[in-house]
Amino acid sequence: MLTEEIVASRIRAIRVANNYSQYYMAYKLGISQNTFSKIEIGNVKLTLSRLIDIAKVLEIAPDELLKYQPEPKLEIGG
Repeated sequence: MLTEEIVASRIRAIRVANNYSQYYMAYKLGISQNTFSKIEIGNVKLTLSRLIDIAKVLEIAPDELLKYQPEPKLEIGG
């Protein structure tokens, strides 16, 4: 099941992969950095229009944001 927390973590993963700061995202979205931080931790309910706006800033289609799976991290050990 796709929860708000999962969508929030996907937003963060894509943002980090693009090397965008929370400040940059907030600026592009016209919101405070604090509000964007709350979006990334799932403390703000996302509207469809806000999700579309976030996807535009991240330069992906909204449906890609909803199904994005970060690549697993490789652990080196021995």
